[in-house]
Amino acid sequence: MSGALSHIRVLDLSRVLAGPWAGQLLADLGADVIKIERPGTGDDTRAWGPPFLRDESGKDTSEAAYYLCANRNKKSVTVDIGSAQGQELIRSLAKNADVVLENFKVGGLAQYGLDYESLRAENPRLMYCSITGFGQTGPYANRPGYDFLIQGLGGLMSVTGVRAGEPGAGPQKVGVALTDILTGLYATVGVLAALAHRDRTGEGQYIDLALLDVQIACLANQNMNFLTTGVAPRRMGNAHPNIVPYQDFPTADGDMILAVGNDRQFASLCGVLGHPEWAADERFATNAGRVKHREILVPLMRQATVFKTTQEWISALEAANVPCGPINDLKAMYEDPQVKARGMRMELPHPQAGTAPTVANPLRLSATPVEYRNAPPLLGQHTHEVLQQLLGLTSERIGALASRGII
Repeated sequence: MSGALSHIRVLDLSRVLAGPWAGQLLADLGADVIKIERPGTGDDTRAWGPPFLRDESGKDTSEAAYYLCANRNKKSVTVDIGSAQGQELIRSLAKNADVVLENFKVGGLAQYGLDYESLRAENPRLMYCSITGFGQTGPYANRPGYDFLIQGLGGLMSVTGVRAGEPGAGPQKVGVALTDILTGLYATVGVLAALAHRDRTGEGQYIDLALLDVQIACLANQNMNFLTTGVAPRRMGNAHPNIVPYQDFPTADGDMILAVGNDRQFASLCGVLGHPEWAADERFATNAGRVKHREILVPLMRQATVFKTTQEWISALEAANVPCGPINDLKAMYEDPQVKARGMRMELPHPQAGTAPTVANPLRLSATPVEYRNAPPLLGQHTHEVLQQLLGLTSERIGALASRGII
């Protein structure tokens, strides 16, 4: 391997999404990521289907599509950490690891001797990242945390959904487990920062990462809208609290998005819409005025946009350098020429299906490009290989462990 992290070994004890997402990103960057799973069942997401990956004859395999999204480039090793021998295997692997990722409940691994303090005693250079719903401290520390719950508790659903008084109004979660994804990204950043610190000092460290903390941090401008005014932001559908026009508009055959970021773009938009007088109207000439008078401007614009198709508007608006675009479903998105040109859909060899689809990593590094070494592994696919190569166990010893259900 020649990736930027090809010198790093990660022991991934996490499951579902936030931790595995971080593990996949580290693996994409070249790290040797060993995914530890329960014998017989493995990561919960292996069973989160349908849909399942289909083989070349169109039949479902055992691999759920959900599992495939976050486990590329890893090795799967099955170990029963509830057994003393299984715990010893994990400790032995941790001695030679640089990073441990885990998302057990607070204190959950201490009973197995797999907590940070226990592993650090034998490997002081270890980075240990614990991902929980609420962190290691505070009154909610022992509560289980799930993305959906955190989106509600952490404020995201208060600003997501149709505005009050309109059909379909009410709280709405984001269409993907965004808090989990963002937590995985923060976990990766934290691990990289810890590795940089170790390069200077030789010391490992502990990373305490909470879904709730991440959710709150990522409210970005909505946080500051509240903190500077004391007024809680409200749901605005697809509209933007600080920019107008910045939302969806109806067309003759559907809808389009306008994302006007400055007054110059607004003037160009008005010309394309056939209403240059709007740009000269003191109510609309500046963004501050448009935000204040959005209830007047937006209905006027909606009356104008319905007279041409989405593509007709996009062609005219792009020619005028007005940011705009369609609202694609995933089928249309993957057929978009820009998406194709960037190679965002890929195929990797898979032992059950021939090939498995995957989504390209968005990082484009010139010197250490992302490597696509293997599809998400089958349950326990690399158990024998890892235990033999890293721990020096014989085939007979591995067979004995397997016969007792330890691996």
